[in-house]
Amino acid sequence: MHNLTELTGNATSHTSLSVIIKVCVVIPFFCVFLCCIVVMLCIFATNRHFLDTSRYILFAYMLINDTLQLLSSVILFLLVKCLVTFPTVYCVPLLLLSTSTFMNTTLILATMSLERYVAIIYPLQRPAAWRSDRIWIIILSIWFLSFIFPMIEYSIGERDPAVDILSTPVLCKPIYINSSPIQALFQAAVNILFFVVVSVVILFTYITILLKTRKMRQDKVSASKAKHTVLLHGFQLLLCMLAFTLPITESIMAPHVSWPQEDIAFFIYFFFILIPRFLSPLIYGFRDQTLRDCFGKTFLCCSNKANPV
Repeated sequence: MHNLTELTGNATSHTSLSVIIKVCVVIPFFCVFLCCIVVMLCIFATNRHFLDTSRYILFAYMLINDTLQLLSSVILFLLVKCLVTFPTVYCVPLLLLSTSTFMNTTLILATMSLERYVAIIYPLQRPAAWRSDRIWIIILSIWFLSFIFPMIEYSIGERDPAVDILSTPVLCKPIYINSSPIQALFQAAVNILFFVVVSVVILFTYITILLKTRKMRQDKVSASKAKHTVLLHGFQLLLCMLAFTLPITESIMAPHVSWPQEDIAFFIYFFFILIPRFLSPLIYGFRDQTLRDCFGKTFLCCSNKANPV
């Protein structure tokens, strides 16, 4: 009996230590990401010419969206790891935010590629919707599309009569909310549709800009930059698609590693969800010469203030 109690205590302490380590890895990582995003958004706010350009407005929107996505993801991660339970009515908004912002990223990438396409193909006669003072119409449309599908997903399917959405505490995980096979099928169909459409859009804009570049005699530098930007959006889309490889990666890793299931799930979550979301906006931001210069000046200014002569 004493040995059984000791083993149980050791298992509990190991689990607690594992949770603490995971939290201590995720929180600093998110804080670094948040600091970088805040600096970028401050640059946008203090430099008016960024807000007069559709491309930079869309990029700022992507920064805000990815911040919300990572914030909701980290909150859900902490709630699950700390075994916090609460009624479904409070859990669904968090899952809705996480799902809609995840889908939103793919639509933003497609929109940014189309913006480069419009800028190269129609440099002098840009459609009104793509001007900086009208781009908010496209942004609102993107939000509507990315929000309506998760709403439908969480509305269909049968509910467990034993679970009261107003009072029964549950662990806030999609598996407890999306328990119906119809919901899983709908989610898979929507995800495939989104990524196929976005992939086609990015491929179309890249090929069109590539052909346009070969025909242009002037302003080849602009067209070449647009081509590389669309390629970068394709890479960002691949980073987003890593999240859909989770079941395959987990099934491949499980037989070959001796880790507990929770550790495998954390490894996949960290390297296939958090890191791609962290890298995607930063790669795009630091690649842009104007943003990179402003970023350097901001840190140089902060450094001079911290170490006055």
